[in-house]
Amino acid sequence: MKFNTRFFSSLPAAVMAVWLLAIAPLTALADLNFLADGQIKAATVLVPPPLMDSAEQTADMDEVRTVYHAASEADKQAAYAEKKFSVFNFTEVVGSFFVETNLPKTAAFFEKVQKDAETVTDLGKDYFHRPRPFTTDPSLANGKLEKSFSYPSGHSTETMVLGLVLAEAVPDKHDAIIAHARLMGWHRIEIARHYPTDIYAGRVLAQAIVAELKKSDAFEKELAEVKTEIAAAQK
Repeated sequence: MKFNTRFFSSLPAAVMAVWLLAIAPLTALADLNFLADGQIKAATVLVPPPLMDSAEQTADMDEVRTVYHAASEADKQAAYAEKKFSVFNFTEVVGSFFVETNLPKTAAFFEKVQKDAETVTDLGKDYFHRPRPFTTDPSLANGKLEKSFSYPSGHSTETMVLGLVLAEAVPDKHDAIIAHARLMGWHRIEIARHYPTDIYAGRVLAQAIVAELKKSDAFEKELAEVKTEIAAAQK
């Protein structure tokens, strides 16, 4: 999307701020690869998170504290290492052949799949506006902190989308792939980046995203090519 910079700079600051907020969803949707604009929205798939003054919110926060304080240093280091991730975080459960240098089509395909999942999730975060646990309880702050909202979890949504699609391409590793996707989502509670309900919501949203992806002919065509590439690499 291109903007007229002369027009842009002439806007009063308050007007420009409102205008930017209005176009942000349109800009995000323009980045979609396989999903159609407005095809799926977190706001219509998910129920809202617990109210901040509710008993459910208190229980959710209590579980974050319990999981965070019980997590080993190894758990936390694994979580930090997954701040940036891709489908190749599943190599340890798929097999040593599953690396980007062997699978260029696979890498490109899953990058597009993940981008679609990220776009849908980010719009959901901006809709629900749930503060992260470390914002509500600063004693949980650790490491480099995110500035985005908490619900639903991007890691949980994206890793489960990747896992569900990858499990179709490598069906003999289905259970291990899904378990690994769940673990990567859970790691985010171990460093107090998310509530359990953020993680569960991400898994629900992931299923809905994958169902919509499968309606795309382009998605199905590329997935078929990926299956062929992976099968060849396995041999």
